[in-house]
Amino acid sequence: MDTTTATAPATELDQLCINTLRTLAIDMVQQADSGHPGTPMGAAPTAYCLWQRFLNYDPHAPAWPNRDRFVLSCGHACALLYGLLFLGDVKPGSGDDARGSLGQAVTLDEIRSFRQLGSRCTGHPEHGWATGFETTTGPLGQGVATSVGMAMAEAWLAATYNRPGFTLFDHKVYALASDGDMMEGVSAEAASLAGHLQLANLCWIYDSNHISIEGATDITFTEDVGARFEAYGWRVLHVADANAIEQLSAHLETFALQPSLPTLIVVQSHIGYGAPHKQDEKEAHGEPLGEDEVRLTKEFYGWDPDAKFLVPSVVPQHFKAHFGQRGAKAHATWESLYQKYQVQYPDLAQQIAHMQAGTLPEGWDAPLPRFEASAKGVSTRDAAGKVQNAIARQVPWVLGGAADLAPSTKTVLTFDFAGVFEPGPLADDGERAKADAHSFAGRNFHFGIREHAMCAAVSGMALAGLRPFAAGFLIFTDYARGAMRLAAMMGLPVTYIWTHDSIALGEDGPTHQPIEQLASLRAMPGMRVLRPADANETVEAWRIAMQSTDGPTSLVLTRQALPTLDRTQYASAAGVAHGAYVLADCEGGSPEVLLLATGSEVALCIAAYEQLKKDGVRARVVSMPSWELFERQDAAYQESVLPDAVQARVSVEAGSGLGWERYVGRHGAILAMHSFGTSAPGKDVLAHFGFDAAHVVRAAQEQLRRHQAKA
Repeated sequence: MDTTTATAPATELDQLCINTLRTLAIDMVQQADSGHPGTPMGAAPTAYCLWQRFLNYDPHAPAWPNRDRFVLSCGHACALLYGLLFLGDVKPGSGDDARGSLGQAVTLDEIRSFRQLGSRCTGHPEHGWATGFETTTGPLGQGVATSVGMAMAEAWLAATYNRPGFTLFDHKVYALASDGDMMEGVSAEAASLAGHLQLANLCWIYDSNHISIEGATDITFTEDVGARFEAYGWRVLHVADANAIEQLSAHLETFALQPSLPTLIVVQSHIGYGAPHKQDEKEAHGEPLGEDEVRLTKEFYGWDPDAKFLVPSVVPQHFKAHFGQRGAKAHATWESLYQKYQVQYPDLAQQIAHMQAGTLPEGWDAPLPRFEASAKGVSTRDAAGKVQNAIARQVPWVLGGAADLAPSTKTVLTFDFAGVFEPGPLADDGERAKADAHSFAGRNFHFGIREHAMCAAVSGMALAGLRPFAAGFLIFTDYARGAMRLAAMMGLPVTYIWTHDSIALGEDGPTHQPIEQLASLRAMPGMRVLRPADANETVEAWRIAMQSTDGPTSLVLTRQALPTLDRTQYASAAGVAHGAYVLADCEGGSPEVLLLATGSEVALCIAAYEQLKKDGVRARVVSMPSWELFERQDAAYQESVLPDAVQARVSVEAGSGLGWERYVGRHGAILAMHSFGTSAPGKDVLAHFGFDAAHVVRAAQEQLRRHQAKA
C-alpha cells in the first residue's frame, strides 16, 4: 500500500483553474439556494488533475468510441462536473451516435440556472440531458457499479475487435467516488466483481472527506477501505492531501503504465476546502454557504468577493491547450487508424458501426425459431433460451449472463464460439493472451450472486453500444431495482430475463414466489414488460426487445411447461407487438364476456373459453403480454380488443391484482394473489389459490349473471 507524501505544489495557473472550478460551484449552489458545494470544493484539485493531464476525451466529439470515460459517482457533486464540461468546451459532435451526443452543451447560462426548471445543469447528472454525462448518477454506488460495466465493455471490445497494428479500443474508465459510494452495498458487489475479473482499465478515485449528511463518517464508517479493496484484488494507492496533484499525477501514471489490476486511489480531502469559517463541515456538504461565507471563501482564494460566475479568460484557454488538444489529437489518430481498419477488416468495422448507431444487421431475425403446436408444450424460459441463442449467433454484440442462475434461467449461450468472459493468462509482454473458451472475448458473463451489480454493469455495457442481457429469478428484481430504475430513466436497451415468474415455481415457497414484483415493474416509467403466454409469444417478445432502442425490456418467463397454442386455431402470436390482442373469439355475434390474462394464465383462459363455448356462452380471450405496448395503441385498436360495450370481464394473473381494474373496471372479476404463496409442488400451489379453468368459468358466469341482472 503506497503512502508516499506530496512532492510538489500546483502551479499558479493550475491553482487558478482549480479555484475557478470551486467558485463556479459555490455560485451555482448559492444562486440556486440548493445543492452541495462542499465536495466540489474539496475534490476540485483531483478532478482538475485527471481532466487536464490524463483524460483522453475529444470535447467536440463526445461519442468517439475510444474516449476515456469519466463517471461522477457522487452525483451530488454535479456542480464540479458542470464546471469541467463548461471550461473544457465539451459540445455535441456532428455525425456522432445518439448515446454520446444527446442533449446540449453546458454553457455559462445553463450553469447560472443550476437546478432550475429546464436547466441542463440538473440536481444530479442525467444522461442524455446534456452532453458529457456518461451515465445518470445520484443514488450513491450506482456510478461506480456502472463504471465496472463500462470497463467490462472495453475489455470485450478490445479482445474482440483489436488486431495486430490496429488497437481500436484501449480506453480507460475513471470514476470519482465519495464516502457514501463506499458505504453502499452495490459498490462492494461491483468492486468484488472487478477485482475477480482483473479489470486493469478501471480506476476509482475515492474522495475521502469523512463527512456525510449526518456528520462525521466515524459515527458509522470506520473500516479500512483500502484494505478491503486490496482483499478484492485491487491495487490501492494513497494521496494524503487532495491539493497534492503531483502525487496524484504519479499514481495516475502508475495506473496507466502498469496495467495489471483495477486501481483505487484514496485521496484525503476536506469538504468545503477553503470555507474555514463554517462552524461544522457538514454544513458545507448539503446546503449553500450563505452570502457572508461566500465572500470570506472567495477572499481566501484570492478571488473578487463581489464577482459571480467569474471565469478568467486564461482558464478555458488552458483547458483547451491540454484537455482539448490532447483529446482532439488522440481522436484524429484513432480516426486515421479506423479508416485503414475499415479497408482491412470491413466486416468487423461494420459491426462497430452498427453498435455506434444502435442498429441491427440485416437478416438478424431470419433464424428465429417457430414452435409447433403441442399440448405438452415447453416453458417460456426454455423457449427464450432457444430464441436468444439464435439472435446472439447473428448479432455478435448480444452478450450477458445471470446472477449465478444461468442453468435455471436458460440464458447460457451454447454455440461453440460463444466462450466465457474471464481474464486470460498474461503473456510476457503484459498483454492478455486469448483463449478459445475463457477470455475477455467471451460472451457468457458470470456475475455471481450480485443482482444489483449485475444490473448496474449491464447498463455500463449498454452505454458502450453493446446489447447486454441480465438474468435471474423474478423475485430477485427486488435486489436490483435501483440499477434497473436508472436504466429505464436513461432509456438503455438492456434486456432483462426474469424467470420463475409466479407461485407455480412451487416447492421453494413464498420467499421465492413473486407476488408484487410484476406490478412493480409495470409501475416503472420506461420499463417495457412482456410476459408471454407460450413459446411463439416468447419469440415475438424477444423480437420486440431487440428492436427497442428507447429503454429496457423485462421478459417475464415461466419455469413450468406451457401448452404451445395451435396458431391455425387461434390468432397469430404477431399480435404481441400490439401489447394485447384477441387470441380466441366467439362466433355468432359480439362477445358476452372477456377473459384477460398474461403468461401462464392464458392457457387457463383458453380452457375456460372452450368450456364456455360448449355451454353456449360467447367468450373472447385476450392475451395481454405487455400493458405498456397496449397503452401505446390508438383508441380504435384498443376498442377493437376490449369493446366498451362488453362489461362482463375477468382477468387472471398469478400475482398481485394491482392495476387490473384499469381493464376489467370496478366491478370486473380479478383472479389474483392477495397473500404470499406457500411451499408445495407447483400444481398444488396453483390449485390451492384457485388458478384453474373451473374457477375462471365460475367467475365468467358470475360476471354474466351480474350484468344480465343490471340489464
